[in-house]
Amino acid sequence: MVMTLFDPFDLSGLSLANRVVMAPLTRNRSPGAVPQPATVTYYAQRASAGLIITEGTAISPQGQGYANVPGLYTREALNGWRAVTQAVHAGGGRIVVQLWHVGRVSHNSLQPDGQAPVAPSAIQAQSKTYLIDAGGQGGFVPVSLPRALEISELPGIVEDYRRAARAAITAGFDGVEIHAANGYLIDQFLRSNSNRRSDDYGGSIENRARFLFEVVRAVSDEIGAVRTGIRLSPVTPANDMFDPEPQLLFEYVVRGLARDALSYIHVIEGATGGARDYQQGSAPFDYAALKQAYRDAGGKAAWMLNNGYDPVRARQTIETGQADLVSFGRLFISNPDLVERLRLNALLTEPDSSTFYGGGEHGYIDYPFLHSSNKPL
Repeated sequence: MVMTLFDPFDLSGLSLANRVVMAPLTRNRSPGAVPQPATVTYYAQRASAGLIITEGTAISPQGQGYANVPGLYTREALNGWRAVTQAVHAGGGRIVVQLWHVGRVSHNSLQPDGQAPVAPSAIQAQSKTYLIDAGGQGGFVPVSLPRALEISELPGIVEDYRRAARAAITAGFDGVEIHAANGYLIDQFLRSNSNRRSDDYGGSIENRARFLFEVVRAVSDEIGAVRTGIRLSPVTPANDMFDPEPQLLFEYVVRGLARDALSYIHVIEGATGGARDYQQGSAPFDYAALKQAYRDAGGKAAWMLNNGYDPVRARQTIETGQADLVSFGRLFISNPDLVERLRLNALLTEPDSSTFYGGGEHGYIDYPFLHSSNKPL
């Protein structure tokens, strides 16, 4: 039987109405790291997705890297997220939160006591972060020079991930996604250009992957592997990332992930938000081989793909069995009822990129629905 994009899916015991996933999207509208009433509306509007993955959500004050992104470490933030999860569930949706530590992709002004951001090694990324000035204007500025983490600090950060995962379940989330992609802390440990350590967390692929596996194990032990997903980006250059042997690195990673009965593996193909055929190293990345390496190692988690999917490609990907789920990013910003539009082959609204980061309700919760009767109250 051929599966379709609109068939239900059993995600480790969590029943999804369809295989269309809302990808994590940073929107910078949570002052004080607290989700706002508009955040509740934003996610509730998109509850028809089979699964919503929230925007990156900091596991600790140290994990913050952009102005006005949410957290999971204060009572106020958890209350804000609880309102979101209740609204999404009331709309028949499922929602998981993306656990985020940005590592070196931060700025001193966003760190506790103005300290330097932390990273595997003291190497400044050729990248930018989003700040809001005293006048309330937002803009992108270069990230700060990080300091290298002491090996004695790593267990505390793993504990922050564990604590944040428990907080997420307390706030009503159906699970979590560990953000190990796009040049943030876990990815910084994985890649050789950002990890120059000479201890047990640097050098060989096995050592560079150690931190990732420790985080996965801590989160899985705390809330259950079936509530734990992970996001990977094998070749993206986002936030100044590079590794000369991505195939070897990430096949080792997924074979290790097969040891736990995770909920899903979420793979970004190519350059995040850019070319799907982007290449690092001497050969094009083989995503089918990555999936096969995971399955050969006994991994049974759902396989989710992302990056530049249009309706035709998404349908083909599901129908041919290349993936169990497909996640959409920008199309969900401007099409809150994306599932219905895909089902009907309806015209898709183009997003206004000037409203992606920061601001108010415009470009956030005022995009039109095909049918006003379907718009959540």
